[in-house]
Amino acid sequence: MNEIYNYLYYNEKLSSSGMPAHEQLQLFSVAKIELVINLAPHDVENAIPDEQKAVESLGMGYINIPVNWGTPARDGLNLFMDAMDANRSKKIHVHCEANFRASAFIAIYRILRLGWKEEDAFEVMHKIWDEDAYPVWKMFIEDAIKRSADGS
Repeated sequence: MNEIYNYLYYNEKLSSSGMPAHEQLQLFSVAKIELVINLAPHDVENAIPDEQKAVESLGMGYINIPVNWGTPARDGLNLFMDAMDANRSKKIHVHCEANFRASAFIAIYRILRLGWKEEDAFEVMHKIWDEDAYPVWKMFIEDAIKRSADGS
């Protein structure tokens, strides 16, 4: 799995990465991944044609929640968090193009739904990127956490 771009291991039930190559999907099956969540739109560079069909042919579930890099929205985050909650007992791999969307959504999920402290939730994400370099994402992350704390 470490061959996949920006691969991150969280625990025995969760990992994330950038866009895998088509031939790397087999690694998910070997790792006994039960569900693949793709946060990239299907028209991004290096997207796997018919990814859902390829993943499902290997015996795994597949969910695509297309999150636009330039305009992340709370709707996509909510769909992601609901999917994570609904599949809590499964071994999940989350990916996007570079593992920026995926690692950010996982960190926010850990804070909002699992009660993690921010510094702990973002520790893994910060191994590969820092939201300070991407103002739209910094604002999105801060707003998602603040709105939840405000109860909105």
